[in-house]
Amino acid sequence: MQDVNNVFEAILKYGHDEDFSPIVSEEFEATNAPAGSETKIDELRRRVEQGLPLWHEEDRADYSGLTGAVRPRD
Repeated sequence: MQDVNNVFEAILKYGHDEDFSPIVSEEFEATNAPAGSETKIDELRRRVEQGLPLWHEEDRADYSGLTGAVRPRD
């Protein structure tokens, strides 16, 4: 699997993703983006495309300290 860099290439080459093993590198850093945010989704996409593990043990795990926008009701 030396010539396979991410899960998509593994699927194209082998037909499934069971043999793909993500590689931790200097690019694998935690994110403070909350779950479901566009920033978090973009980060997860980047990780997959670069062949990194999807989840970092230091990623934000909750919503503490965040302030949400409140829209008035009509």
